[in-house]
Amino acid sequence: MLSVLLIVAHVSASVILAAFGAHRLSLALRYLRHVAGKIPARASRPRPLPRITVQLPLYNERYVAARAIEALGALRYPRDKLELQILDDSTDETALVAAAAVQRLRDEGKTTIHLRRSAREGFKAGALAAGLAHATGELVAVFDADFVPPPDFLDSLVGEFRDPSVAVVQARWGHLNASSSVLTRAQALQLDAHFTIEHGVRAATHCFFNFNGTAGVWRRAAIDAAGGWSAETLTEDLDLSLRSQLAGWRFVYRDDIEAPAELPVEIAGYRVQQQRWAQGGIQTAKKLLPRILRAPVGWRVKLEASWQLTGNVTYPVLVVLALSSLAAGWVITPVQRAFLFAVDGSLLLFAACALTAFYGVAARVRNPEKWKRRMLLVPIIMVLGAGIALGQVGAVYRGLRGTQTPFHRTPKYRIGTQQTRDWRTAPYRLVASRAAITELMAGGTMLAVFMLAIVSGDAVPSGSGFLLGLGTLSVGAGSLTQSRAPAAKPRTRRPQAYQAPR
Repeated sequence: MLSVLLIVAHVSASVILAAFGAHRLSLALRYLRHVAGKIPARASRPRPLPRITVQLPLYNERYVAARAIEALGALRYPRDKLELQILDDSTDETALVAAAAVQRLRDEGKTTIHLRRSAREGFKAGALAAGLAHATGELVAVFDADFVPPPDFLDSLVGEFRDPSVAVVQARWGHLNASSSVLTRAQALQLDAHFTIEHGVRAATHCFFNFNGTAGVWRRAAIDAAGGWSAETLTEDLDLSLRSQLAGWRFVYRDDIEAPAELPVEIAGYRVQQQRWAQGGIQTAKKLLPRILRAPVGWRVKLEASWQLTGNVTYPVLVVLALSSLAAGWVITPVQRAFLFAVDGSLLLFAACALTAFYGVAARVRNPEKWKRRMLLVPIIMVLGAGIALGQVGAVYRGLRGTQTPFHRTPKYRIGTQQTRDWRTAPYRLVASRAAITELMAGGTMLAVFMLAIVSGDAVPSGSGFLLGLGTLSVGAGSLTQSRAPAAKPRTRRPQAYQAPR
């Protein structure tokens, strides 16, 4: 009975992962069919020009706050039509850095407002909502603190709002520090595929896709019509995006407009970011997927939204697959072992081929001259994804359970432009955690079981178990290596009371 249960679990997990792999492959093929080679014409400016409020939420971003504010000040748009809001919930000297940068813009005659709240209620969603309550713009652009938009960003996107049904125009993320390390190179390829292929296909085929929380412009009326920003999930951007599209608004993706940003350089920071996205994604699926399935939209829209919202379940499914194959190898018959080995090997081969096609298309589009070299990152992406799987299982569980957790920011250090200090000595650096130690021990155990299966010849050397073990060991070891020395704690300051704009 145990062997039967393990084989059923293994085959079920294999089928689920194969289905998600097939969807990735389908996205790549649909991109080549519907999107590749098609460059949309830029819409001309509307007349009269709409007033735009640009929002920059900040929370303890001392290294990048001034850079971000200066970039907003460099945006080319008529001064009488532009309002800059710095939504600052910081508890350290970021508030002083931001205040000095804001004053410089005011001295240049630019309408710049520094908003402070007495409590970080609602986290980023709360800050955006608080700023929106005082915003004067018909359109609202949002940037995270690590983004450096080009001066023509608003000019390039504002023409899309000539269509009164457009709620959002989302630009593609670029990368300020893609060449910093193998980790940042892998993230850059992942994000290139997400924007170029996933957003590109969904926009071209009129399916739902999401505003990514930054580097985009909203129509104020669409935010209000959808119910405004909500802190019910950790992915407030995904939540509002789906509610807006369910209300009938249209989203536009502009792959030709890039807003560069800083990628996380710490494995621990990357893990925190991915767990926040996974938990928030599951929270949003739980909240809105039933509503999407009941909505009067086409079945292709419903199906694509389902793939997007449930994508994070692949992490617990991968863990089930790996552990069931490792365990089953010791209790099943030789014939069953051969079957299990064939299923495991076929799955890994198919997954590798699907991911290679998915990332290969993105690499070819974004870097035609270096795309073959970037393809070497695909195995690293697979190992990295397997390495964070245990932590992602916890995030998925919290999302399903409805556990409310704080919005943990991803530390940024002004890497990619002028850098003031080595990030390894910065107070924001994340120190070693129990999660990293757990990953190190779990990864080592799984690799030991894999090697024992090979040596003994009495069990199946599980490929998925090897991948999960190697990834978990690598991520745990990398996290501990990057946080060898304890980081200094940042000094804290009591935030000032909320200041409404005059």
